[in-house]
Amino acid sequence: MVGWGRYRLGTGLALGAGLTSAVALAAAQPQSILPNSSPAPNPAPTSAPTIAPDTTAPKIVPQMPVDEPVAQWNANDAKALLGVIEGIDADGLIPADYQPEKLRKAIAAGDPAVLGAQASKSFAWLVEDMRDGRTRFDARLQWFVVDTDLDANPTSAVMTRALQSHDVAGVIESLAPTVPDYGELKGLLATTPETNKSKRSLIRINMDRWRWLPRELGKYYLLTNVPEFQLRLTVNNEIIRSYRTIVGKVGKTATPQLAAVVQGVVFNPTWTVPQSIVKGEGLGAKLIGNPAGALRQGYKVARAKDGTISVVQQPGPTNSLGMIKLDMPNEHAIFIHDTPSRGLFAQSYRALSHGCVRTERAAELGITMAILGAGMKSSDAVDIVNSGKYTRVPMTKTFPVYIMYFTMASDISGKMGTFPDLYSRDGAVLASFAAPRMPWTGQRQTTEKVIKLDNPL
Repeated sequence: MVGWGRYRLGTGLALGAGLTSAVALAAAQPQSILPNSSPAPNPAPTSAPTIAPDTTAPKIVPQMPVDEPVAQWNANDAKALLGVIEGIDADGLIPADYQPEKLRKAIAAGDPAVLGAQASKSFAWLVEDMRDGRTRFDARLQWFVVDTDLDANPTSAVMTRALQSHDVAGVIESLAPTVPDYGELKGLLATTPETNKSKRSLIRINMDRWRWLPRELGKYYLLTNVPEFQLRLTVNNEIIRSYRTIVGKVGKTATPQLAAVVQGVVFNPTWTVPQSIVKGEGLGAKLIGNPAGALRQGYKVARAKDGTISVVQQPGPTNSLGMIKLDMPNEHAIFIHDTPSRGLFAQSYRALSHGCVRTERAAELGITMAILGAGMKSSDAVDIVNSGKYTRVPMTKTFPVYIMYFTMASDISGKMGTFPDLYSRDGAVLASFAAPRMPWTGQRQTTEKVIKLDNPL
């Protein structure tokens, strides 16, 4: 297994071609494919995870009480914990963060109360970082994903499993991300000399980014790595399709990192032009007096009772959303869609949009999603595309989408490499790793302001 997954099919498939495997996958697909955040051994009871709530209400930051229980530890379990801490550099974490010297002294002293207190503290801190990531939210720039792993693996339950099984190392290791790229980065860290501090630091922070996500991403999911300008359609952590993408420009329209769920595929979409263009750029005033001319240009225009002008671009070859968009509600108004400017995919630098993710071969992606997520026949999906009519195909199975930011990762061919720090998001994470470990406060979501990026132009 390499990278995000073994690359199985080529990227040059024509519309309607290469869909046989997708049909077979759809036939075998379970009814729900949301990520399962359960731990490897003895999962704790938990409700189904929520990836990204669709809400425009004021942000309420999920907060959990800090769960750092104190338990009785015997010397053998404490020694096993010490061994894990001393070797935790293999997972990109820093042994000194978990007070190994204090733990060693507590073991030597033999006082049960002292040993229990110190071993519990060291264990809880290590669990927090393995499960949730070492980087605190003030260093996760434009990170809007809520990790659900805490729900399935509260620290107290993890500690109970470790002490009952006497398998401290195995229980801690079971918290690691299951995505293959985490293992690839771990292997690279093991072979990178200690003297190459900059490379080791880059590996560490990108391993940590995987820990910010749910431990398991799901059986079926879409993942786009923004600095790579690539989108993956993934099944069982294997890439079955990949697509070049166009992402947000550097600055105010940079694409945020988020997770959402596809609720439908919209073929031949309309586009409601935002008021920043209708009013701010005078498009409404130009079109309102000539509705017939507006229609010839592909727009329907109307004036509401309050005087507001609305402009809706109709389906067609010049529609700004192209032939398809994925309906994936989120508070940023970010979605994945086609574009009529397909020549831009030939450029190597593709940070060109107002925040949304444009994808090449979008019709193929939409058809494949309709097959996998809605059980549609490929011929029916092709007919919908060719009809030129607005059609929304609702998903009957959930399908997660992850818009991520990795500057060291496996590319779509499985080769490990680096990608430019497009939006300068590495610096804060690197600084957090260079500084002493900050206590976990229970914060589960960023307090950064959400900026709605609803302009695909």
